[in-house]
Amino acid sequence: MVGAATAFFAGRAGFAPLLIERRPALCTLTTPASTGAFRLQFDNLEELRLVRESVELFLNFQEITGQREYDLKVRQQGYLFATTEEDRATWQRGLVAEQHQWGQTDIELLEGAEVRSRFPWVGRNVVQARFRAGDGFLDPKQLTMGLVAGSGARVLLNTGVTGFRVLGDRLMAVETTSGEIATERAVIACGPLSGELCRAVGAELPIETVTRQKLVLPDVPEVPRDAPMTIDDETGAHWRPALNGAYVLFTDPSTPTSPATDKVPVDPDFVFTVLSPDGPASIGRIVPFWNAVWSRGSAHWFLQAGQYTNTPDHRPLLGPLGIEGLFVNTGYSGHGIMGSPAGSRHLVDVLAGKVDPDDNPFRVDRPFEVREFDRL
Repeated sequence: MVGAATAFFAGRAGFAPLLIERRPALCTLTTPASTGAFRLQFDNLEELRLVRESVELFLNFQEITGQREYDLKVRQQGYLFATTEEDRATWQRGLVAEQHQWGQTDIELLEGAEVRSRFPWVGRNVVQARFRAGDGFLDPKQLTMGLVAGSGARVLLNTGVTGFRVLGDRLMAVETTSGEIATERAVIACGPLSGELCRAVGAELPIETVTRQKLVLPDVPEVPRDAPMTIDDETGAHWRPALNGAYVLFTDPSTPTSPATDKVPVDPDFVFTVLSPDGPASIGRIVPFWNAVWSRGSAHWFLQAGQYTNTPDHRPLLGPLGIEGLFVNTGYSGHGIMGSPAGSRHLVDVLAGKVDPDDNPFRVDRPFEVREFDRL
């Protein structure tokens, strides 16, 4: 996804992009394991501005990309953050007031009775929720391939990048398993594997990789097809309609880091964590029909796994690596689908010299303020 977005904006800026992919096909690792969703409910203005720009692309995708083959299938069904605790409700009220000050005035605060009036399947223990109807879902595969089609990029598959040829402090070529490719500019946009490739030129990125699980439950009749992304604001467990059933996710902040890999293991215990009524992040805690699904037993489920690429402040790394002509676009900390279109436009502006290095808030060598973990 990040590579595709980089290629798209590079093409628009007048460059001739070449995508180099070591796997047999594009979009087969972390991107298809994503939630496939977007929102404008953030706790900081910088990220809100970034994703606002991305959402404009999502909502006008075929017009902006100039292609008709790929359709994002956008469904604006909303994000519903529900809480059962008065302290969290107070925090929600403060956050929504701040979001309104930032111009995002379409985020609503709903009292418990109003939540159940709109979404009758929500439990009676929910005392409040924040909701934005314009948030929603999309198809990340269509997004990736549509950006590639709109970029006019050439694509090399089954071609691994092994390093870079540098003369002095200037990039001269990209070294690959298929030979050397001469170029004056290259962008490392390899998701969780970006840090590994940056080490080939002695650059150590401030990133950590963390494995995340996605439970896929096709054909669950209890799931309303028009439901929003529904988040337990205490635990962070969340689900959204998909495949006549749902995707279920939980980004546990206590998950340890793990080495970057393109063979991400699934964890069978994750199913019990989010589905069992006594699980530590049971989605049935605020939506009782999930307990009925658990009791009945689902005929089908399977797991996917990918990796978040986290930075200390949970904002991306966009900019040069200290070698003239070599750049990086990574570190979206779980927000790659909704953040990387705008982030890649920004990166290409940096690459083209339109942004002064000192005015780049996402530069690799910036001072990092450690932020609270965003569970989504």
